[in-house]
Amino acid sequence: MTFNRPLKFLAALLTVVGISSILSVAVTTKNFSESYPAVVCPPTINGLGSQISLSSKKTPFQRLQNRTTKTTPVKVLRLPVNKDSLVISSEGATPVVWQSRTGSWAGGALCTGPASSQWFVGGAADVTTRGRLLIINSGLSDAVVDVESYTENGKQPLRTLNVVSKNYLVIPLDSLAPGDRTLTVHVAPRSGRINAFMIDEQGKGLKTLGGDLVNPAVTASKSVVIPAIPNQNAKNSPALPHTLRVLSPGDVDANVTVEVLSADGVFVPVGLTSRSISAGIVTEFELDPNITSNVLAVRITASEPVVASVKSTVVATGRKDFVWSSAAPELAPLTIAVTGLTPLISFAGEQISVSLDVTLISGKVIRQNVKGTDIANWRVPANARSFTVIKVGQATFAGALVSSANGYGYFPIAAGSVLTKIEVPDSNIRVLNP
Repeated sequence: MTFNRPLKFLAALLTVVGISSILSVAVTTKNFSESYPAVVCPPTINGLGSQISLSSKKTPFQRLQNRTTKTTPVKVLRLPVNKDSLVISSEGATPVVWQSRTGSWAGGALCTGPASSQWFVGGAADVTTRGRLLIINSGLSDAVVDVESYTENGKQPLRTLNVVSKNYLVIPLDSLAPGDRTLTVHVAPRSGRINAFMIDEQGKGLKTLGGDLVNPAVTASKSVVIPAIPNQNAKNSPALPHTLRVLSPGDVDANVTVEVLSADGVFVPVGLTSRSISAGIVTEFELDPNITSNVLAVRITASEPVVASVKSTVVATGRKDFVWSSAAPELAPLTIAVTGLTPLISFAGEQISVSLDVTLISGKVIRQNVKGTDIANWRVPANARSFTVIKVGQATFAGALVSSANGYGYFPIAAGSVLTKIEVPDSNIRVLNP
């Protein structure tokens, strides 16, 4: 009996040690690395001026064609770009690029991370076009990209392009579908870290007819919201015209219904209820809403996935220009850098309730709340460097309208890059000693 107790204790201890060793083998922990992919801003082609709005002077960047991966801080909140495309590690704060031709036109776009699909609904390939499609490969290996073009004459032959690592291509729009008037372009990379941007610039002889940057949509959808469309009204004259461009890129014709949202109410324009459009054919409709609001939104519902945008004629500093307002994704928490732009933000949705934090150039942060029904507008303060969407209700969309000395522009409110999570492999001695 004297030896039984120590033996029982020893047996229990060995049992506990055995069970713990089994559990230590069965239970594993996983580590993850979270980061925002670097975003890419377009190059500045000959004759244009370009500036990038940033949220911090410490934001690291590198020039695309610099063969090293070394970065340097921007040191300013609005960075002029003379030529090269820039790769910016903005850590979740989306930079905005503003490009212009002096005395002619201006336009804005988001600097974005690599994209697997981009739809550009805008531009032309006829004799008036001076437009360009810019395809950028910010990766360290060469890339292969498919470019699909659609016009009023249907789908054009597929073009497959090779883009050298850390370089870009400039493609004239009139080379994609020579002579055609209405253009929609789909950029789909097969490999590589690809971004694309479109410049729609038009002229007739020596006369310029305006221009804009065309912001892309990621994918076709059965529900499309274009949240910010300028609607300029002049005294004793009709409002300047709008043109809706829409494409059903699939193999089946689509029925589309178009709703106009404004402070004057929500209505369906005559002839745009269940309107049939042919698959693969770019179709345009004239929009002439009889409203007094200076901003409107468009909501499109379709039987098949479609892509769409609205071209609006505007007057900026006494000169005619045009703006391409493209579709926006559903609004989510994000940060947009707006130094030097003071955009008018238009929110569209059935019940709008958005909370924002605005960071001023001084570093002070102020809270703003925007509420409304169908459409609501909010002007960013002139001394703001960025704004952050803190809280937003469901099914709300937003876009920005900016007026400058050279022209008028639009960009959607969307994240340039989203947080990615990558599993980090764990070291385990059993790999070496099985």
